[in-house]
Amino acid sequence: MTGKMSLAARAAVALVLATLLAACGSPSGAPQRGPIVLAASSVQESLQEVADLWTAQRHSAPVLSFAATSALARQVQQGAPADIFLSADEEWADRLAKAKLLRAGTRRDLLTNTLVLVRPHGGAVSRLNELGTEKLALADPEAVPAGKYAKASLENQGLWTRLAPNIVLAENVRAALVLVERGEAALGIVYATDAKASTKVEVLATLPPASHPPIRYPVAVMASSTHPDAAAFSKFLSTPEARAIFERHGFGIAR
Repeated sequence: MTGKMSLAARAAVALVLATLLAACGSPSGAPQRGPIVLAASSVQESLQEVADLWTAQRHSAPVLSFAATSALARQVQQGAPADIFLSADEEWADRLAKAKLLRAGTRRDLLTNTLVLVRPHGGAVSRLNELGTEKLALADPEAVPAGKYAKASLENQGLWTRLAPNIVLAENVRAALVLVERGEAALGIVYATDAKASTKVEVLATLPPASHPPIRYPVAVMASSTHPDAAAFSKFLSTPEARAIFERHGFGIAR
C-alpha cells in the first residue's frame, strides 16, 4: 500500500477546495459555508439528511465529503482542509489523535454498525460455501475498515484461505456494494446500512458480531478548525433528531 491518494480521494479533495473557493469573499465577514465534514462513505445518505435538518434550522450548509475512512485520514495527514472527521474505524481516529490532528476533548463514539452478506435480488448463490468460480466482493482489508472487519470475520470462521481466490476487492464499501448490484459479484460483505440503502440487493445473513472487532464510528473536531459552527454541528450529530435519522438508516447509537 502506498501513501498516494486514490483518484477518488483526489476528487474529494478537489471538491472541497472548489467549494471553499466558491465560498470566499463574504462582505460581512460571516461564513458563507458550513463546516467541512470528512465522513466515511457508509454514512452518506444519513449524514446528508442530518445536514439538511441542520441547514433548515437557519445554519450554513455543511460541506460533506465522503470516501473510505483511510483515504479521508490521509487527506487530513496531507493537509487537506477539514473541520470535522467522522470515521468508520477507531484505529484511523487513533492515528490522527496521536498526530495531534484532532481537537482534544471533542472525540466520541457516535454510531455502530453490523456486517451482512448480500447478493443481487434473485441471485443463485445463498451461502459462502456455495461459491465455485463466482466472486465475493468486499472492501480492501488493507485500507478500508469494512474490509478489515470482513476479513477478520472470515478468518475467525475459518473461511478466508478457501475464499481468497474468489474475492474481488473494492476501493470502499459502497464500491463493493455496486459490484453486487451489477451482478459482477455473486455475493458481497457490506455494512447493514449499505444494504438497507440499496434496492438491488437482498440480505442473506448477518456476520457474527463476535467474529470481528466492534464497528464504531468516532467523530471529532479537527485541531486546525477555526469554523465557528464546527463544535456545534459535531454536537448536533448526537441530538435526538439526528439520532432518529441515523437509526432509520440502520445505524446503532454508540453508548
